[in-house]
Amino acid sequence: MATPKKVKSLPKADVEAIFARFHEIEPEPKGELDYLNAFTLLVAVVLSAQATDAGVNKATRRLFELAPSPAAMVALGVDTITELIKTIGLYRGKARNVFALSQILLDQHGGDVPQDRAALEALPGVGRKTANVVLNIWFKQPTIAVDTHLFRVGNRTGLAPGANPLAVEQILLKVIPAQYMLHAHHWLILHGRYICKARKPECWRCPIAQWCRFEPKTPPPKGA
Repeated sequence: MATPKKVKSLPKADVEAIFARFHEIEPEPKGELDYLNAFTLLVAVVLSAQATDAGVNKATRRLFELAPSPAAMVALGVDTITELIKTIGLYRGKARNVFALSQILLDQHGGDVPQDRAALEALPGVGRKTANVVLNIWFKQPTIAVDTHLFRVGNRTGLAPGANPLAVEQILLKVIPAQYMLHAHHWLILHGRYICKARKPECWRCPIAQWCRFEPKTPPPKGA
């Protein structure tokens, strides 16, 4: 991730106003990965590294039909998994990770996805961000999964100016009001994906522009 431009942190009132606005617009935001259960969610998130959610969903449709559980995934074998996900970037390494984590879930967790961060992060292909997504979506824990979109939004807006993803995560955990924590990472990721874009943020239609510290604001396109 690129080194962010330094901005001042937002005051508490502005942070509260931003999340109140997000809640007003979409009270129950959802992620865009398709999954059937905790296991397929975990696999989808592992596969989503350096890939689009749409691309992952296309590849996992058949994969999850054939292997909706760790036992079924192990039964498929690495070669079949590789073939099914070959449209995704880094698919060979990801196939090996999916097979290996499935075997570990069977051997060490009775086939269940653990709701413990350390246990999740011990699985092949699972880092802090992946663990946070699974803990948040499936186990309803108030975690913050910092991807490139959320990192950008945290720094641009002044919500969480931080030099790296962990710093942004830790700041957000401190400043986000408790009533908004469960959905915060979805709001911020979706905002970065569709409005606060990397190259040209669409400030003219941003619902939180009045509080955002990003300058200069991007003007609307001609004729808009």
